[in-house]
Amino acid sequence: MHIDVQGNGPDLVLIHGWAMHGGVFAPLLERLAPRFRVHLVDLPGHGRSRDETDFDAADCARRIAAATPRALWVGWSLGGTVALRAALDTATRARGLALIASSPRFVAAPDWLHGVPMDVFTAFGSDLEARYRDAIERFLALETMGSPHAQAELRELKQQVFERGEPSVAALQDGLRTLETEDLRDDLARLSMPSLWIAGRRDRLVAPEAMRWAAGHAPGGRYLELNSGHAPFIGHADAVAAAIAAFDKELPA
Repeated sequence: MHIDVQGNGPDLVLIHGWAMHGGVFAPLLERLAPRFRVHLVDLPGHGRSRDETDFDAADCARRIAAATPRALWVGWSLGGTVALRAALDTATRARGLALIASSPRFVAAPDWLHGVPMDVFTAFGSDLEARYRDAIERFLALETMGSPHAQAELRELKQQVFERGEPSVAALQDGLRTLETEDLRDDLARLSMPSLWIAGRRDRLVAPEAMRWAAGHAPGGRYLELNSGHAPFIGHADAVAAAIAAFDKELPA
């Protein structure tokens, strides 16, 4: 798994979302690198780790932890699932957890009305086999839908998505299955460190209500809502970076 290290300061692990790679965080990295030593991950099957074909969130968390120092873990969307897995595993020695547009359960259920309908993920899985690039571009459009800067953010994501080569279809399918099946709601009570949940008010993939609920059920959870879609680190990079920096200052060494 490729991990790029940039900047100086306290260690921070930064993990991207489905179909993307670490390069998507360019606006955020520019603001974090002067304050942190950022460990920028390309998940298996993505970016410079695209030669790997298997993706498993818990395994990724363990492998990243083995390759990085004790750190604040920050994950966006699917990357948030990996970061949350790391925070729940005491062996990873995470200092803190910050999730950007990420939820302990992505898919709706009778007892969870804040999720995305299951048929959305089913359709993406089917489309990956038949219309690979179209499926990814539809997902990117859904990520930016509702944002006040939707067109600019969509252009940014489209420019970034294949910049480091095409992601592995097998890894993308694994990622969709993870989003469909992971349910870590009951595990939040086990978090042994503070957590920050950064939501987009206009997010059409991860409802802000889901993240507000999670922050309220995690010991030491804090909630921040920005006027953004699913990728607040693009249109609101200053606010996201400032929130992460302020959160880090309150964490134990």
